[in-house]
Amino acid sequence: MANKQVQALNKAARAEIDIPGDKSISHRSIIFGSISEGTTHVSNFLTGEDCVCTMKAFQALGVKIDFNESTKEVTIEGKGMGALTAPSEDIYLGNSGTGMRLLCGLFAGLPFDTTLTGDESLSSRPMKRVTEPLAKMGAKIDSSDGKAPLKIHGGSQLQAISHESKIASAQVKSCILLAGLNAQGTTVVSEPEKSRDHTERMMQSFGANLKVDGLKVSLEPGSKLIAKDIVVPGDISSAAFFMVAAAILDDAELKLKGVGINPSRTGIIDVLDAMKVSYKLENETEVNNEPIADIVVSSSKIQATTIEGDIIPRLIDEIPVISILAAQAEGTTVIKDAAELKVKESNRIASTVNMLKALGVKVEDTDDGMIIEGRVGQAFEPVEDSICADGDHRLAMSSAIAALKSNKPINIEQVEFVATSFPNFFDIIEAL
Repeated sequence: MANKQVQALNKAARAEIDIPGDKSISHRSIIFGSISEGTTHVSNFLTGEDCVCTMKAFQALGVKIDFNESTKEVTIEGKGMGALTAPSEDIYLGNSGTGMRLLCGLFAGLPFDTTLTGDESLSSRPMKRVTEPLAKMGAKIDSSDGKAPLKIHGGSQLQAISHESKIASAQVKSCILLAGLNAQGTTVVSEPEKSRDHTERMMQSFGANLKVDGLKVSLEPGSKLIAKDIVVPGDISSAAFFMVAAAILDDAELKLKGVGINPSRTGIIDVLDAMKVSYKLENETEVNNEPIADIVVSSSKIQATTIEGDIIPRLIDEIPVISILAAQAEGTTVIKDAAELKVKESNRIASTVNMLKALGVKVEDTDDGMIIEGRVGQAFEPVEDSICADGDHRLAMSSAIAALKSNKPINIEQVEFVATSFPNFFDIIEAL
């Protein structure tokens, strides 16, 4: 396991930072590029391990994909859904819950068998939330007590369903919609709150007959998907680490360039507002049906808040680093309605609380979140020499941001998992 030592930043932080491509959109660019007809060019593709695993999955199904890692460009020779071919071995998806859940839906309607596997962490994550609705559509999937590996039996004629999801999950919604491409009838998915909508936006741009009505999405089968060039915006979940860094550091101003500000993902922006963080959006535009902007964040006097309700699905991945922001606030911050954190790469309620305690923060865990007592701008006072990221890339990066405002260097264990979403994260930290 790799370790990294990060020490406090005791100088002015002024920088413009290129944020790596959005992970969710990078996954979907490979999926839709592969099953459409024609050539799809993708720029600013996220070169992290999760997205590369999705790329290799489609290469294993006979899709020609050229990947230039240095330029972050991908060229996909789309085969159309009907021309995919059976893989010669199991498909390994590493640590990627997105990859496994989305491909499970798409592959459920193919004429051949596929088996999806993952690393130890992914193999512990719940998959019944996708395999059960797929079974209602007629899919035949074997699992290990509802967890990976997933053996998907080909040749099933899928029937459309109307699915009311108990949780707001883009992965569940996307899985069912992808299965709906091969189903007979109209596939409908509704959610209790709005989850990220990259699948719907990209499906529409590729030509799918898909309609969105509030919290309900409907897909008609039989659409011919046509290749499109895609520019992947910067990932707001990755940008969030440096938003928090700029807010908590003294004499800091960081400009995060070309970040996606899709409304289904901007819960972190709402939190900046609620916590009185100084920021502005510049150069707002739209590319491939996705809004983007430069985000400039400055040192701030942070105020505590309560984070709950329908905002949670819009910032679920940012909660670990939001906890670092809360720990530097004036007052007590309450995070609730976030039980979904328990089934991420780690139990992120427990691991985030353990991280904060190791930093000397007074924090209490609850069934669906945490209560964090702010330090009002004081440096963190670690009570341990090292923090274990618990196999979770977002815990590793959140710990590193805290270390920038710590009274002693912090050793962070298991930092290799950062490569799944933000390969050059520590290069940027060192450059600061």
